[in-house]
Amino acid sequence: MQALLKLSNGIDAFTGWTGKRLAWLILLAVVISALNAIIRKTLDTSSNSWLELQWVLFSIVFLLCASWTLLDNEHIRIDIFNSMMPKRARNIIDIIGHIFFLIPLTVVMIVTGIPFFLRSLQINEQSGNAGGLPQWPAKALIMIGFALLLVQGISELIKRIAIMRGMIPDPHESQVSALEAEVEHLVEAIEKK
Repeated sequence: MQALLKLSNGIDAFTGWTGKRLAWLILLAVVISALNAIIRKTLDTSSNSWLELQWVLFSIVFLLCASWTLLDNEHIRIDIFNSMMPKRARNIIDIIGHIFFLIPLTVVMIVTGIPFFLRSLQINEQSGNAGGLPQWPAKALIMIGFALLLVQGISELIKRIAIMRGMIPDPHESQVSALEAEVEHLVEAIEKK
């Protein structure tokens, strides 16, 4: 189990490093979007490639940072029910969810995404819009994103099992959910008034 925990730590380090760097592409997408809007309004001209680049950048962040979201325990769940459950029940639900839902879904998406990408690459698929971007790089993001999510899902499964065995502390035990943090912030703001 110690070897698996070392592997998990390596995966977590890579996922965190990658996510923190790729998240900056949102800023680039916003800048491109703003410049596109300014040029379109002031010069009455536009470029399909710049418009498509915006959604490609967003896709990169959405697909390739999903594993970072899982690492930071910020993925979607019903916090009201989750917080009322005992720790052991939450851990069991996470293990079942990873084994029977997350990991199979990622495998299916990778297996179906590879031929989807390869067909696009073989024909050098281009955008249907005049002056648009090639489509195959964007299609590669699907299999890459789900591969990263699969690897992070395996890391989370290793950590959940180790936590249940008492081998490591739960890294998210003291984590406050985004909803709880917002409620605390609003309560503080009300009390100051």
